[in-house]
Amino acid sequence: MNTKEAVAERIKELCSERNLKINGLANLCGVSPSTIYSLLNSKSKNPGVVTIKIICDGLDISVREFFDSDLFNKTEQEIK
Repeated sequence: MNTKEAVAERIKELCSERNLKINGLANLCGVSPSTIYSLLNSKSKNPGVVTIKIICDGLDISVREFFDSDLFNKTEQEIK
């Protein structure tokens, strides 16, 4: 799993924990649903830290809490 895929899985995981749909997450974060969907599919190759921070703010968690997941311990090396 690469980092982009781990970010997408973490967003899905956090939404599931909170019984949120993507549109609900977008509303909490003050972004369009297409912004969230682009992180979840292959449209966005490199999710920006500012976008991740906006999602964290909407979920009322820190960036540290976002990345505190085993998903990120299993990512592939990005530089080859």
